[in-house]
Amino acid sequence: MRRRPALSRFTSYLLAVLAIVAVTTLLHLMRGGLHPPTVVLLYLLAVVLTSAVWGLGPGIAAAFLAFLAFNYFFIEPYFTLGVHHVQDVLALLVFFTVAVFISQLVSRAQSSLAEAQAREREATHLYELSMALAGLHNEEAIARVAAGHIRDTFRDATVEVSVQASSGSAPTTMRAVAGNKPLSDKPDWVFPLNTARGLLGEIRVWHTPRPPMPAEERMLRAFANQTALAVERAALAQTETRAKVLEESDRLKSALLSSVSHELRTPLSTIKAAITSLRSGEVAWAADAREELLAAVEEETDHLNRLVGNLLDMSRIEAGALRPQREWNSLAEIVGSTLERMRRASEQHMLEVDVSDDLPLLPIDPVQMSQVFSNLLSNCLKYAPPNTTVRVAAHVQDADTLLVQVSNEGPPVPALDLERIFDKFYRVTAADRVTGTGLGLSICKGIVEAHGGRIWAVNLPNGFAFNFALPLTWDGERPSSVPLDTETP
Repeated sequence: MRRRPALSRFTSYLLAVLAIVAVTTLLHLMRGGLHPPTVVLLYLLAVVLTSAVWGLGPGIAAAFLAFLAFNYFFIEPYFTLGVHHVQDVLALLVFFTVAVFISQLVSRAQSSLAEAQAREREATHLYELSMALAGLHNEEAIARVAAGHIRDTFRDATVEVSVQASSGSAPTTMRAVAGNKPLSDKPDWVFPLNTARGLLGEIRVWHTPRPPMPAEERMLRAFANQTALAVERAALAQTETRAKVLEESDRLKSALLSSVSHELRTPLSTIKAAITSLRSGEVAWAADAREELLAAVEEETDHLNRLVGNLLDMSRIEAGALRPQREWNSLAEIVGSTLERMRRASEQHMLEVDVSDDLPLLPIDPVQMSQVFSNLLSNCLKYAPPNTTVRVAAHVQDADTLLVQVSNEGPPVPALDLERIFDKFYRVTAADRVTGTGLGLSICKGIVEAHGGRIWAVNLPNGFAFNFALPLTWDGERPSSVPLDTETP
């Protein structure tokens, strides 16, 4: 704490004596024009000022000297301490009593003012520390802020704050150093961080090898209490965060289990029915019917394979292990092969493709990009009404970007859902109305971003669309020619 340098006791008394001497000299020079009551008031004024500036002791000394000077110079007979009249004796006694009483009152007022100012400083420092600790949620930051604040409050102190929120964790220690003087192994002052949970650490202060003054001890204990509360609050916040993470993890696991079980049931039922029919021997299946059943088995097996692949890809994306095997590929070929595989699933819709063979080659992973188109088309086919058009278009947006759009004539999506449609397990439509795991669009987002692009969803005047942009360059390289067409699909 910063203190105004105090005068020594001897200097204070000496200044009090000099003040009375100066007042007496001045009054003596003006004695012819002053009445005794005026002299008394001027002496009392000097006593009050002395008590206010230098304290009670010098004030009483000034009162005694003023009593003697008043008697010696201004009470007859002059220049002697003898008093011949009773009223003069009473006047001197009253003067001395009043002077001492005023000195005590002034000294008490000064002490009360100093204590009030000290309390105000303590409250201000405590408030500043509380505000600094309010938004902190980790032990290291709390210890660093507390150590720095205590060091700034006690200017010449070196402070070390050690925090250990749980018994199984290593303590976190932060130190705020003042000056370059060497520190002893043992701190001068130690204050524990105690809460209802027990001891959470301690504050160590290297200041002066003496016990702290009452005001210093009171302030340091308040600082220790505030720091302990901040540590406990941070521990509770971390516990709450872990609980929320576990709750969210359980919710996601339940959602995954529900979605996967629902998704597995339909293709497995189809495969089981087809295989049972083929093996029963009760029906002489014609070649076309047998081929149709085998195609259904193959398609549903592909569906299961995509489902398992989505789960594995989502795991790789979350682990940051999804690394595209990029090479220069034709987007038209990838779209064509994807549509061929989805021929049966798209029988109830009309497909319109505007992906030119003249588009520049793209630095993409063909397998992953095929999965993006497969997931986006599956989503469009599920939500678009039968006998409507699903459109795939791609155009060069500028010299560095190719813009792709997969659209359908399905219902528009609410604006709030547009922002979350690529979140994991997020479903715009209830699961009992449209099947799916809620992973396909999340995987598309992860793959597109792994290629350095971005993906978003928009509502169209007559439907809904997924847009994604892919870079045309790869490590600074680009195709031999880039035809520019600023038309947006």
